[in-house]
Amino acid sequence: MTQSTPSQSTTTSPKPGGAPSGANTAQDRLARGRRALDSIDGEAGHNVIAALADIAPDFATYVIEFPFGDIYSRPGLDLRSREIATIAALTALGNASPQLKVHIHAGLNVGLSRTEITEVIMQMAVYAGFPAALNGLFAAKEVFAEADAKAGEAVSV
Repeated sequence: MTQSTPSQSTTTSPKPGGAPSGANTAQDRLARGRRALDSIDGEAGHNVIAALADIAPDFATYVIEFPFGDIYSRPGLDLRSREIATIAALTALGNASPQLKVHIHAGLNVGLSRTEITEVIMQMAVYAGFPAALNGLFAAKEVFAEADAKAGEAVSV
């Protein structure tokens, strides 16, 4: 029986985070992660990182490097698909409302519609139960209201 090992690609085509595959030094991961965080989560993501600065700055770095520098930057799924999966998973957990709100914002940032986000959350009632879906819908309602308020502020400026 032969065991296959993952290939180590050295191609220079950019990934969604902007780095060539094969670039995996700590600095590359952090820089790639920061670019992905900016484009996906924007202000909401930066608020999470800033909130960790005084209690767990190393963990803030891990959040940038692993999810954003490694996973979100992989080829194979576009950012819309990744956010659909993330919103579904966080909804199904049922106990991750702050993170769900960040990723609902991210979903809007990467082009998901409110209807798509709502439908993804409603779908989770089948697999995670009504309480988890209800919590998700209420989180979405808050995010949508925040987005509307922010849009109203931008218009009145």
